[in-house]
Amino acid sequence: MKNNNRIASALALIALAVTAPAPAQSYFPTGSLNTNRVSHTATMLANGKVLVAGGYNNTLGELTGAELYDPTTGSWALTGALKTPRIYHTATLLPNGKVLVAGGTADNTSYLFSAELYDPASGKWTFTGAMKTNREYHTATLLANGKVLVAGGASTGGWSDRAELYNPATGTWTATGAMNSQHREHTATLLTNGQVLVAGGYSVPELYDPATGTWAVTGSLNTQRVYHTATLLTNGKVLVAGGEGNSGPSDSAELYNPATGTWTATGAMTTNRLFHTMSLLPNGKVMVAGGASGSPNWAYYASAELYDPATGTWTDTGAMNTPRASHTSTLLPSGRVLVAAGVEPYFILSSTELYDSVTGTDTVLSTPVKLPNGAFQFAFTNTPGATLTVLATTNLSLSLSNWPVLGWATEISSGHFQFTDPQATNSGQRFYQVRWP
Repeated sequence: MKNNNRIASALALIALAVTAPAPAQSYFPTGSLNTNRVSHTATMLANGKVLVAGGYNNTLGELTGAELYDPTTGSWALTGALKTPRIYHTATLLPNGKVLVAGGTADNTSYLFSAELYDPASGKWTFTGAMKTNREYHTATLLANGKVLVAGGASTGGWSDRAELYNPATGTWTATGAMNSQHREHTATLLTNGQVLVAGGYSVPELYDPATGTWAVTGSLNTQRVYHTATLLTNGKVLVAGGEGNSGPSDSAELYNPATGTWTATGAMTTNRLFHTMSLLPNGKVMVAGGASGSPNWAYYASAELYDPATGTWTDTGAMNTPRASHTSTLLPSGRVLVAAGVEPYFILSSTELYDSVTGTDTVLSTPVKLPNGAFQFAFTNTPGATLTVLATTNLSLSLSNWPVLGWATEISSGHFQFTDPQATNSGQRFYQVRWP
C-alpha cells in the first residue's frame, strides 16, 4: 500500500494487499514503541518476537530500556532494562536463544568494555564477561562454531584493529588475530565458507579465518565507504551499497565474489543514502529503506528500493509512512520486514511499520461501512473484470499462504469491488489480503 491506503476506523488498523501480475509493495503502520529511540539494536528471537534494546533519546540520553514486539498483536511491551545504558553497541542472537549485547558508549565519550546477556525466558539481563578492548561502532558476527567475533570500532586512543571472540559456554572473551588495518563503522558479513568479510571503514577489506584466527587482506572496494550496508546474497556473493566516502554520499553498489576475492560494480541505487537499512527478502531480492543524504544539506528519506540480483538493477518500491535514518529493519518469520524508530529531520521516532513484499497492484480501501448486522463492508478499486479472493487474519505472524479465506470480492461497477467481513468487531484488529485465485 501507499501511504494513502491506510484507513483509521473502528477496527484500529486495516491492511490490504493485492496479489496480481504487476509488482507492488506496501508499508503499513504497526504499534509504536514505548520509548522513541535512535541507533538502537533489534534482534529476532527464537520465539518470533523482536527485541529492541538501548539507543538514544533526546530526553533520557543513552537508554537502558528494552522492548519486545509481538507480530501476532502488532504491539510492543517493555521487558527487562539493560544493566548499562548504551548506544552504538551490537546485539547477537546466540545458539542458546539468549542475546549478547556488547560495547557501545554510555555517555558518548566513554567506550564500554561491558557485555550483557538477555534471557527471553526471564526477560532479564545479566552481565557476562567484559571484553578485552572497550569499543563502539564495532561489528559482532556469530560464527559457525557458535562463538561471536567482535572486530574493530572506536576505542580509547582512536580506531581499533583488535578482534576478540566470545565463548557462550564460558561467558569469556579471548583475543584473536588483529586486523591488518583499523576499521570503524564498517560491515562484517559471514560468508558461506565460514569466513568473515570486513568491508569499509576507510580501510581495505579483510577476511577472518576462524580455523587459523588470522586476517588476510582481500580485494579493494571500488568506492571506499562508511555508514553503508552489506548483505550475503543467496548466490554467495556480498552486496554492499551506499554510505559515505571520500567524495561524499554515494548511490553506488558493488558485489564481492568470495571465489575470486574481487569486487565488481553493479547497478547504482536511485538515491544516494547512508544510515539506511538493508534486508534480504525471502524471494532473494534485497530491500534498502530510508537513510539520509549526508552533509552538507541533510535530507531524510522515506523512500525504499529493491535490488534484483538476476538483473543487477534497483527499482523503487513503496515509500515508508515516515522518513527515517539510523533505524532498524528486521525480517519476520512471515516474510514481512519490521522497520523501527530512528530519526527524521526534527524528531527521534517511536513509530514502527511493516513492509509487505506482496506481488500485486496497489489498491485503495475506502472507509469501512458498518452494516446493521454488525459486519463491516469495504470497497476498493482494482482491474475491471478481475476475479478476486479475500483472505483475512488477526495473526500477522502467519505466512501469507496460510491466511484463512474470507470469500470473494464483488465487482459493484467497472473496477470497483467490495467485500464484507462478518467476523470484524468494533474492538478487533483484522488484516486483509486480496489476490487472484
